[in-house]
Amino acid sequence: MARILVSGSSGLVGSALITSLRGAGARIARLARPSTAHGANDEERIPWDPSQPISADAVSGFDAVIHLAGESIVGRWTESRKILLRNSRVAPTANLARALAQTKNKPAVFLCASAIGYYGNRADEILTEESSPGKGFTADLARDWEQASFPAASAGIRTVQMRIGIVLSPAGGALRKMLLPFKMGLGGRVGDGRQWMSWIDLHDVIGAIQHILRSDLLHGPVNLVAPKPLTNAEFTNTLASALSRPAILPVPPFAARLAFGQMADELLLASQRVEPTKLISSGYPFRYPTLRSSLEAQKL
Repeated sequence: MARILVSGSSGLVGSALITSLRGAGARIARLARPSTAHGANDEERIPWDPSQPISADAVSGFDAVIHLAGESIVGRWTESRKILLRNSRVAPTANLARALAQTKNKPAVFLCASAIGYYGNRADEILTEESSPGKGFTADLARDWEQASFPAASAGIRTVQMRIGIVLSPAGGALRKMLLPFKMGLGGRVGDGRQWMSWIDLHDVIGAIQHILRSDLLHGPVNLVAPKPLTNAEFTNTLASALSRPAILPVPPFAARLAFGQMADELLLASQRVEPTKLISSGYPFRYPTLRSSLEAQKL
């Protein structure tokens, strides 16, 4: 029975992942702040302050470590908010990676969350794991986030930086925020709608993580996105069609910037046409390769 340590266990991905891993027979330990809600009664719990170094003994002896913790990127990026986003990702990852590197009983694999924001705004360019980093706040943040995991790799631990796309689930994230206006017939493209959106169904995020755990040859950056990215116009039209509603109210760029500031330019209006090259070449069978199949399965 695998013993797996998970941080960020209360988030959208983390909570679904733990349920799936437990169902597969894994023993789960949660790396969590003391204030975080408890999980199952039989789960091990390791308290930590992400901003502080953690004892190597506390994280020793696990078969795998999955690091998902980080403040939500959604919202207006004030200077203080950007500092919070950075501090919730870079230092905690470095602290954990250094501790794992010093453990007597090292994990076989360390999976660390990252994001496709690494690529920046790239228009129609097809982006793979081999593509160069982009420019901007999200690109710099993702690059530094990934580099913070390097001490684990240097210590011989198979380390994977999971560049996660837009995760779709009615339980949370972007889709949940979009559902109400689209159900009211108030949805539409953002800007000219030509920017690419690289999305992935939550079930495939969980499936891909478990696939990475089993696939010893996967290491370094891995794009967690569906194989069929869409332009924003295609995405919004498909969502509206799945809900049997029109998508006739576009959000002009100035309105997006008024509401979200810099975040609008780097998330809502940015174009990232990302391909899951490593997942495909390693044989991961996508459960929902198309947006239509994902939305229909979610019974919105």
